Order: sequence, then structure tokens, then C-alpha cells
Amino acid sequence: MSRLRIFGEFWEFVKTEKKWWLFPLLFLLLALSLVIIFFQTSAFAPFLYPFF
Repeated sequence: MSRLRIFGEFWEFVKTEKKWWLFPLLFLLLALSLVIIFFQTSAFAPFLYPFF
């Protein structure tokens, strides 16, 4: 299954079930994961640990 198909199915689910609150949640999870991945390989990693 391609990634675009997964996003298309997610969009159809949100549209038909009126679950619009999932978009901010998905955005926050994506942003947090990108921050963790970025700071994991940088010199800021020791400063990030107390937050988790």
C-alpha cells in the first residue's frame, strides 16, 4: 500500500466522520517526532532529555 493511499484514506475518514480535531493532533505528533529526530543527532540532545 503506498503512502499516498494511506493519506487518502485518512482524509476520507476525517471527511466522512467529521473528526476535524485529528489534524492538530497529527500535526503536533509529527512536529514532536521531527524535533526528537533532529535533536537526537545534535549537541542539544542533553538539553532535550529533561523534557521527556
